[in-house]
Amino acid sequence: MLLNTLFFALFALIMVSAAVILLGVTRWQRMTVALVEQLEAARRAVTPRTFECDELQGLPEPVQAYFNAVLSSCQPLVATAEIAQEGKVDLGRARTRWIPFRARQHVFLSRPGWLWDARLRWLPGLGLFAHQGLLAGIGVARYKLFGLIPVVRSREEAAGASSELTRFLAEAVWYPTRLLPSQGVNWEAIDGRHARAILDDDSIGVEVVFTFDDGGLVRVARAQTRERRVGGTRIETPWEMRFWEYRAHGGMLIPVQYEMAWGLPQGRRVYAQGRVSEARYKFTP
Repeated sequence: MLLNTLFFALFALIMVSAAVILLGVTRWQRMTVALVEQLEAARRAVTPRTFECDELQGLPEPVQAYFNAVLSSCQPLVATAEIAQEGKVDLGRARTRWIPFRARQHVFLSRPGWLWDARLRWLPGLGLFAHQGLLAGIGVARYKLFGLIPVVRSREEAAGASSELTRFLAEAVWYPTRLLPSQGVNWEAIDGRHARAILDDDSIGVEVVFTFDDGGLVRVARAQTRERRVGGTRIETPWEMRFWEYRAHGGMLIPVQYEMAWGLPQGRRVYAQGRVSEARYKFTP
């Protein structure tokens, strides 16, 4: 009798857990679809249709070398991208705590917008669902256990847009036609290895300094300030991404290994390391 009771109790627990997980996944998928539809609604036409080498005239020398290395003449311009990633993020505060993740990032090139849709294995048996991105000038961040229970205060606010636009610009090495002058990026020379990219989205403007290697490839994208949240406080902090292992995707060369780091007073702190497992593009028609 006791064994039967325990069996039915265990069965009921499993069924309830499965129902909760299914509900969370279903709701999260619907939310993701709705957010991607918002990105689509804010989308603008990408012009011109293709990259031509004469567009590079007057650009800083390392920037010209970069485009010549990663693009070919008549390369179609990217309109949207889906970047599949896997890696780990550090969710620790006082000490390091790496959490594995898998994600798919939806990117719309004009107007600048992106959505990082991730699953993090927070604890054994506990899945954390994450949304982060930039939607029509609004910064978005949501983290929910099973896709249902908030573990970090959700936010959708214009105040976070500058931070997310900075990340969009740094990550444009994954969709390099977005860095062309015709796409609204202004380049300023610094020296033979560095150049500053400036991007405006309506009333928001950001700057990122790119570091190039001998072959013209981007190795570092660094912002002097990017918003870092500590509790409920916003702190402007130096931030950077580093890239390596370039591979051909969609007729372009993009880096498939990366890491993100904050420049804290006590030193550089890496908080994300990842790999691009797939890159899918839609080009201008």
